[in-house]
Amino acid sequence: MHMQDRKKITTSKIRKMKQDGEPISVVTAYDYPSAKLAEEAGVDMILVGDSLGNVVLGYESTLPVTLDDMIYHTRAVTRAVQTTFVVTDMPFMTYHGSLDETLKQVARIMREGLSMAVKMEGGAEIAETVKAIVQAGVPVMGHIGLTPQSIYQLGGYKIQGKDQVQAERLLKDAKALQEAGAFAVVLELVTEELAAQISKELEIPTIGIGSGAGCDGQVLVFHDILQYASPLHPKKFVKTYANIGEPIREGIAQYVKEVKSRQFPAQEHVFHMDKEVIEYLYGGKKES
Repeated sequence: MHMQDRKKITTSKIRKMKQDGEPISVVTAYDYPSAKLAEEAGVDMILVGDSLGNVVLGYESTLPVTLDDMIYHTRAVTRAVQTTFVVTDMPFMTYHGSLDETLKQVARIMREGLSMAVKMEGGAEIAETVKAIVQAGVPVMGHIGLTPQSIYQLGGYKIQGKDQVQAERLLKDAKALQEAGAFAVVLELVTEELAAQISKELEIPTIGIGSGAGCDGQVLVFHDILQYASPLHPKKFVKTYANIGEPIREGIAQYVKEVKSRQFPAQEHVFHMDKEVIEYLYGGKKES
């Protein structure tokens, strides 16, 4: 199907995909060219993730990412797409203060970034905030399981939902987000059995990352799918579909080599002046 023929993806279309049993494809992307390629490839949803901290800004975690960073990158993504649904992460500590303050930050993402929804990490403890944002007219995607913004509190990147206490809490969190009006929820690094159970019990779609095949959709990062300068330690839940990092490195290395050996630029890459002008400028002739 040509992208021109595709109707705009909306929250109701996303809900319907769950009802129809059609898996939802989500890619995390952070700029114009990658968003354009993702849309041309037929992705349903693009998440402008605060993982841009690790992936494209070179931070150790998502914590240093600012609201301005998120707006800047969202704007680049929304310029690229026509039909794909775009969701933006609320960065660390931008939705834990007063409701008034939170709504101001959400408004900036929507108004300046031109996003279509926001994503927030947390469960029952943020349900009231989610409800207020939804009532203000902004779709909210939840995110539970491994929540990278609480990485220091969680004590590292560990699988969630392994014991009964954790499992019950995650199910309760998922239901609280649904109740608050979230249109979907991301399950990150949750055991496959629990993720499948949560997906069954919820009416809203679940989007899994490292949470197995029982989710209603899947999300992976653009740079991970393509091994495009993504961190070298392989992640068990990531599948590489094209290793573009290697040809990019090789291409640049070849360019460096040709510059050093004066092979580039060759004759076909240069522009020439008219003979008369050359003679006038450099031949020492004076106009009579």
